[in-house]
Amino acid sequence: MTVLGVLHPGSMGAAVAGQARRSGAEVLWCTDGRSTESTRRAERYGLSGVAELSELADRADVILSLCPPAAAEDVARAVAACSYSGTYVDANAVSPNTMARINSTMEPFGATVVDGSVIGSPPSESKSPRLYLAGPGEVLPRVAELFADSAVQVRLLNGGVGQASALKLSYSSYQKASRVLAAVAYALAQDHGVEGELLDIARGRSSSYLSETEYIPKVAARSWRWGPEMREAADALRGVGLPADLVEASAVVMSRWDGFRDSALGTDEAIERLHEPSDREPT
Repeated sequence: MTVLGVLHPGSMGAAVAGQARRSGAEVLWCTDGRSTESTRRAERYGLSGVAELSELADRADVILSLCPPAAAEDVARAVAACSYSGTYVDANAVSPNTMARINSTMEPFGATVVDGSVIGSPPSESKSPRLYLAGPGEVLPRVAELFADSAVQVRLLNGGVGQASALKLSYSSYQKASRVLAAVAYALAQDHGVEGELLDIARGRSSSYLSETEYIPKVAARSWRWGPEMREAADALRGVGLPADLVEASAVVMSRWDGFRDSALGTDEAIERLHEPSDREPT
């Protein structure tokens, strides 16, 4: 039986790790310092808790890191400090440069690093995200087998560490930045009383985030995680000589929603928070 360790079981990590149980894998998670919400998710997906990271590192054949991108390097360093020598799959939304540093952190201890990225919503009965994997060819099939006959669709990429991260950020730099631009555009239209006309224009097109105003509060609630991801995307763009201004600006815009992590704002309130503090109506 393959033993998979997951760090840490957020909404995506817990759901993806839970899918690995379908192949017969035992899935571990580290309870140290985690919230009651993490515990509930782990229980929901049948994950087995261990008290210390060192125990997880000692027992796991494969470790899957799925955490906010800003924490990815710290998580890798913590695992490396346990002298982990198995297969380490970093499936976070980080740039190829960050992925290279993670690889350098893990390699001295004999770990085999796999670059991964998840594109799509957490797996469920109706949703099947893709898990892209890149790295040493001899270990990729073993990681893929963990998700055989599950809702996670594994795709193997040619090339080394960095390929999966580049794909993720190529996609998310548009996908997430476009949602931010839609929020700003709607806010400008609302300030001038033309939001109805803007929606009418947007709805006349086949598909547009401008017509999905109910998504704006969701962007605000997720900006604590998406903002760092945009900074990683900027790093990726600069790494190949492309302008990073748009995604860097998206991160700045998202900082206007600091303090609303996983909150339930209304659309109007989320839009109001985009304004400079001095421009807001008194509360």
